[in-house]
Amino acid sequence: MRCLPRLSLMRPVSSSNLGWLGPVLAAALATGLAGCAPSTGSPAAPPASAVETAPPVAPAPAPAPSQQPLPLTADQRRVQSLVEQVERAFRSGDAHYHKGQLVQAKMDFDSAVDMMLASGLDLKGDPILNDEFNRILDAINALEMEALKQGNGFAPTVEPAPADVANDVTFEVDPNLVAKAREELATTKSDLPLVINDYVAGFINFFANSQKGHNTLKHSLQRGGRYKAMIQKVLGDEGVPQDLIYLAVAESGFQPQAVNGRSGAGGMWQFMPHGDYGLTRNAYVDERFDPVKSTRAYGRYMKFLYNQLGDWYLAMAAYDWGAGNVQRAVQKTGYADYWELYKRNNLPGETKNYVPEILAAIIIAKNPTQYGFDDVEFDPAVEIESVPIEYSVDIRLVADVLDIQPQQIVELNPGLLRFATPPPSTLSEPFDLHLPKGMAALYTQRIAAVPEDRRTQWRYHRIKPEESLASIAQNYHLSVEQVAAANQLQQDDSIGNLQGLVIPLAPVVTATHTEMYKARRGDTLVTIADRFGVSLEELHRWNHLTTNTIAAGQKIRVQAPLRLAPQLRDRSRTTHATAPAQSREKTATTNKAQQPALQTSRKNSQTQNKPASEKPRNHAAPSAPAHHGTNAAHSTPATPAKSPAKKRKTNSR
Repeated sequence: MRCLPRLSLMRPVSSSNLGWLGPVLAAALATGLAGCAPSTGSPAAPPASAVETAPPVAPAPAPAPSQQPLPLTADQRRVQSLVEQVERAFRSGDAHYHKGQLVQAKMDFDSAVDMMLASGLDLKGDPILNDEFNRILDAINALEMEALKQGNGFAPTVEPAPADVANDVTFEVDPNLVAKAREELATTKSDLPLVINDYVAGFINFFANSQKGHNTLKHSLQRGGRYKAMIQKVLGDEGVPQDLIYLAVAESGFQPQAVNGRSGAGGMWQFMPHGDYGLTRNAYVDERFDPVKSTRAYGRYMKFLYNQLGDWYLAMAAYDWGAGNVQRAVQKTGYADYWELYKRNNLPGETKNYVPEILAAIIIAKNPTQYGFDDVEFDPAVEIESVPIEYSVDIRLVADVLDIQPQQIVELNPGLLRFATPPPSTLSEPFDLHLPKGMAALYTQRIAAVPEDRRTQWRYHRIKPEESLASIAQNYHLSVEQVAAANQLQQDDSIGNLQGLVIPLAPVVTATHTEMYKARRGDTLVTIADRFGVSLEELHRWNHLTTNTIAAGQKIRVQAPLRLAPQLRDRSRTTHATAPAQSREKTATTNKAQQPALQTSRKNSQTQNKPASEKPRNHAAPSAPAHHGTNAAHSTPATPAKSPAKKRKTNSR
């Protein structure tokens, strides 16, 4: 069997399809096919008829010797090594993505992009690197779009809170359950006043006797195990009842990164993005997502509401609806009693259900066996040590020095919006970096080897027995001299007695995704920069602008930083501030068909409605009495047609 003519197989090899393998594979094909040339041995005898009729021919020329592939140059080897590392990081991210480990997937994807950006190579000038870079970005964007269709992109999935699943339920009152609950209430200990009536009993029945209600409350209580001890201690320190912990059941189901994409409310306690609650919000950190700091703000705010209203049930209603609204309802009816306001229809539908569902959760949590919740297995408590720092540090460096996965640091610091802690210039006090319990001393010891101004760039490498200074330097695309100098070593020093080395990586351009924002009436570059968490100078540079004034309808390019925490806007909208503030709150008797717009109005208009006397003196004096987005959903944004926010807004339950 003879070979086909060589040229018939030598089609052009596209580097866009084969990446760095293109030139290598082409050379391999050329080499392999060269071996198919005629042999130098004696040819096989032709058929007899051919011998008789064929004219004499000249002997075939000797075949040219096969050409060996040229050795790769140093630059080609560097490109090949870089692409191999990028591919490994991407494959790791892809594997984490398909396992549902979205935070780790995002870190791997960012690492793949960062390696190329920090390589010092000409990504646009080199065809192989340019194709690889574009392919990686396209693949990551495709996965993020797929994740957005299913939830909140690379942000962790948030389950609905128990209050969300009770949207469309008609609560039946079981007289036997009411009698049983009243009997048990006599021996139930709580630092809040507890009451059993038909409203509370209806929620107890739903949570205890329906599969949907039971499972949702069960999962909420399970997650509560992570934070229960911490929350009760903080509430005790603030001088408020510890059983106020169960407001987190209605607010977020004890999920610190729960976010309402419609209203912007976020965190375990669903604080709104506007208002002064003593929580820092900037482009690097959002303390509404920090369980410890948001819980302290919650405790102080509840104490403020109680001091204003003199009743815990009214304080709970005010947490949902706003202190100003509750005060007006009291003045209108003359009753400073939640149940009287309930019976007289002076509360909106959701606030009517807010207090009863929390009381039901407290009663069930205090009597789990009686209501079928004896199988709840609480999640282990999150145990942390906090290190106050006054410098910015990359999360990957923190993980390096502690020899743990970056995702562990991310999970302990849900308030971080980026892969680095905020720079001191953005904070009024040191940032509390949460570490696994028992690791604070180790972190302080090892991080000292890295200069403060390099802690967002450099890494820390744990030395393995078979490694040398040269092999470690090569792995990070550095010279031996660079690694040795950063660690105060000589190039020929042994590293056998060292635990780790500081790796002096070059600054990395932060991975971003580009958005086109359409300016509205009243927008300026200053307001857009604040909205997206970027600097004014960056907006000028990206858009080639010289002034801060822009026209309505003008498109502005924004390279928004990739973030860890959930985005604070509905993905179906350009920003979380698309709906303008509405007019004053209307009465609770307004037609239900109007309620969706009114609920948005309630959250946006309360700054105007709030009397100056309502502001507390020593803490989070909220500029908007309604703290949060309870009147909307607590889960991650969904498609508008199925949004829990709309259900809760249009149902009085």
